[in-house]
Amino acid sequence: MNFPRVALAAVVSWLVYLAVSFLVHGLLLSDLYARHAGRTRQEDDQAGILPVALALALVGFFAFAYAYAKGYEGGRGTQEGLRFGVLVGLMLCSFAAIFQYMVWPVSETLLLAWLLDYVLEFALYGIIVGLVYRPAGAPLRRTIGLV
Repeated sequence: MNFPRVALAAVVSWLVYLAVSFLVHGLLLSDLYARHAGRTRQEDDQAGILPVALALALVGFFAFAYAYAKGYEGGRGTQEGLRFGVLVGLMLCSFAAIFQYMVWPVSETLLLAWLLDYVLEFALYGIIVGLVYRPAGAPLRRTIGLV
């Protein structure tokens, strides 16, 4: 296993996550979240938790990239990453989103947004990890214009 590439894949994915999360949750779903404002933490409370949440997300991306590397089967990184990301997204839907919906009184619309978001975002993160990760000793090759 190529640990430096696992670390690089984790950090790159996490940086993309920061931007995508802002776009999805800060912009695209902001109206939907506003309709649920009375059911969620106040913005001041969220701001206090945000640094811890972002740090734990980075830890999660290290686990994500490590799990990808452990299961890497030698195929094209983009395809393996896509499959891996979709599987992780489906697991998050099954283990997290549905139980959030069960515990928190949110609409079916928000649940569907979460389900779609998990699968699409983690498909993207899987592709990124697949593009960045290379096993130790693997030659560098050009993939979609990237080295």
